[in-house]
Amino acid sequence: MRKAMVLFACLFAGTVWASEQAGEHGVANESKDAEGDDVAGYILHHVADSNEYEFEVPLSHNHIPIHLPRILIPFHEGACAPMADTHGGHGEVYPGLGQGCLDLSITKHTVMMWLAALLLIGSLLIWSNRDKTKLVPRGAGANLFEMLVLFVRDELAIKNIGKEEGPRYVPYLLTAFFFILFMNLLGLFPWMATATGNIAVTCGLALCTFFVTQAAGIRAAGIGGYLKHLTGGVAPWLWPIMIPVEFLGLFTKPFALTIRLFANMLAGHIVIFFLLGLIFMLRNPAVALVSVPFAFGIYLLELFVAFVQAYVFTMLSALFIGMSVAMGHHDDHHHEGGESHDHGKAHHLG
Repeated sequence: MRKAMVLFACLFAGTVWASEQAGEHGVANESKDAEGDDVAGYILHHVADSNEYEFEVPLSHNHIPIHLPRILIPFHEGACAPMADTHGGHGEVYPGLGQGCLDLSITKHTVMMWLAALLLIGSLLIWSNRDKTKLVPRGAGANLFEMLVLFVRDELAIKNIGKEEGPRYVPYLLTAFFFILFMNLLGLFPWMATATGNIAVTCGLALCTFFVTQAAGIRAAGIGGYLKHLTGGVAPWLWPIMIPVEFLGLFTKPFALTIRLFANMLAGHIVIFFLLGLIFMLRNPAVALVSVPFAFGIYLLELFVAFVQAYVFTMLSALFIGMSVAMGHHDDHHHEGGESHDHGKAHHLG
């Protein structure tokens, strides 16, 4: 609690000081303030992905940019030549895949994903119970790590997929849960960014769940049962209607995973920046008395949302995998029921 109060005091003092500095130098530097008062551009600059990693010096206008390496693969000569930015920005713009240029450059969110992966591997090496002679791990971190692992295994995997098939998909669900959790939490630290606020990152995670889900369905029901499930069990003359509907239904699940995680993580950061930006938009330090406490409250809410969104993504992934696995069990039960009915009918006739 004491640390939270210190953080709140530092945030309040910093925003008031910055607001006063902006007010003092506003008349002398109107053109500079006109650019600095673009709150929307400032917010988008901090939440969007970039090929530069910037370190901002607190309580100053100094920035320390780190240019990340660009990796451009042209499909034909001159395909990746830079072009001038025609949208009012600064710097150069590189063509995309449609112009024959594959951009594999390292970005800010890529660095955040690498950092989250390193933290995940480090946590596994430090807190995993590698000594099999000790059944109970020691330390608060190890116990918390074990509690989360057991929660994902027992409450998400086994309850949504089943006791037989659930443990098979626990490694993937654990990887998704902790990877998303670390990326969410990294965005709450200074000079860091939230990679899950990038729709490309959440789409990639959702595609991983999509492929695992389809593989689980094919493994449980076989390729024939999987394709049969796309007909919805209706009469053949309804297949032209049902097959496209079922096929589109396969992609609504990863789409929901993509938008849910992306929107929730991006919205919280935008609200925090906007609340603090009210001080500069209204040009009154007294606004900080209201905006800073609200921003601090949203910050604490974001800490809670980081865990909730990791849980929701993992829970829905387990639910979708369980639905695919259930296709095979449904076919097995239907087949067994048919055999029992035929056997009873033959016995009655005999």
